[in-house]
Amino acid sequence: MRYLPLLLSLVVLAGPAHAAFRAAVVKVDITPTTPQWLMGYGPRKSTGVRDPIFHRIAALDDGKSQLFIIASDLCLFSPTVYDEVTAELKKETGIEPRQVWWTVTHSHSTPEVGPPGMYDILLKGRSDHPWDRDYCAFIKSSLIGGIKQARAQLAPARLAMGTGMSRANINRRARDVDGKISLGLNPDGPTDRQIGLIRLERPDGSPMGLIANYAMHGTVLAGSMLQISGDGPGVVAAYVEEKLGAPTLYVNGAAGNLAPIYTVQDLPRSHIGEFRVLLGDKILEANRAMGAAGDDVNLWVGETWVETPRRKDLGWSDELKAFAAKSQGGTDLVRIPVRVARINDTVLWASPVELFCEIALNVRRDSPFRHNFYFGYANGWLGYLPTAQAFRDGGYEPRTSPFTEEVERDFTEGVSAFIQGVPRK
Repeated sequence: MRYLPLLLSLVVLAGPAHAAFRAAVVKVDITPTTPQWLMGYGPRKSTGVRDPIFHRIAALDDGKSQLFIIASDLCLFSPTVYDEVTAELKKETGIEPRQVWWTVTHSHSTPEVGPPGMYDILLKGRSDHPWDRDYCAFIKSSLIGGIKQARAQLAPARLAMGTGMSRANINRRARDVDGKISLGLNPDGPTDRQIGLIRLERPDGSPMGLIANYAMHGTVLAGSMLQISGDGPGVVAAYVEEKLGAPTLYVNGAAGNLAPIYTVQDLPRSHIGEFRVLLGDKILEANRAMGAAGDDVNLWVGETWVETPRRKDLGWSDELKAFAAKSQGGTDLVRIPVRVARINDTVLWASPVELFCEIALNVRRDSPFRHNFYFGYANGWLGYLPTAQAFRDGGYEPRTSPFTEEVERDFTEGVSAFIQGVPRK
């Protein structure tokens, strides 16, 4: 077991012991105006825009601590991009990095965001072109501006949390008669179909925003799609927003081995619109079924790091030295940051990996908290984090992962132990 707990209960700003809960939700358009290299599948350049893409930002403040949750219609980005954004944000506002949870919907029809440090290691051959510094700068500046706006708009609010269920996803590790694993559909494979919900509303009960947590790759549309799109997650978020009348953050979960039930389809025959029913209506149904919201909100945020061996044949980038270490015996290690937040009786946890769903399910099973929501693709990307069995079975995800078979044990033990130590009040 290799984990380094950092119990950080006071995130920012001391305040009144029982200050009223405040929140805000803002939406920032990040649709590019020029052709962009698209991330996901092979390298290809956009020819237009199918639907706009956004940063959606929720700010939570219980009077003692603040937490900013972001869901961006992007595929992934290097942890160095996150570090640059949070360093600038701390300089300008005093907001600590651990307060900023920047997730992506993982749509494979959204622009690449450089620099390519991690891409060169884990996505060889997909970044052999200049990266767009202007668009990357725009993504960072628009996010910083959006967080500042959300903080400035904090207002009295109420919060409710709950869960729902949707069958919009499916295990994607198809198994042939010879045992060979390939990307496809496996209806008998493990899945996580929980919808995690956090509803924010004004004191009069009108909706302020909704955070919907669900594990599903953003791959409804195939690689032949050359128009920028939020893919399935973007379609679902836009649909729920229309029905709810408030911004909806689609926060992806442990989707490392989970595909949308209709996957990699060409337009116009794709079933992307059906996700409004398959998942959007299920989110709305679960939202209606949740109990009454309240303003008695207690927020706690902490951080830990899990260290686990790195694949022996894998190099590393100097840009990512903060995520590398050596064991006492000289083994190269990857350092995985894990954020944990408690909101009343619910635990949120996040990491910059494509986690296999079985691991998130096991952490949830062992947690002492009522609700447990895993936020994937958070604060950067360090590749796939599969189970030990997946490493033995083979397939695309373990073949491209920077980790070894030991990572499931190291990660699960580290995260579960940290969650066990989270204060209940």
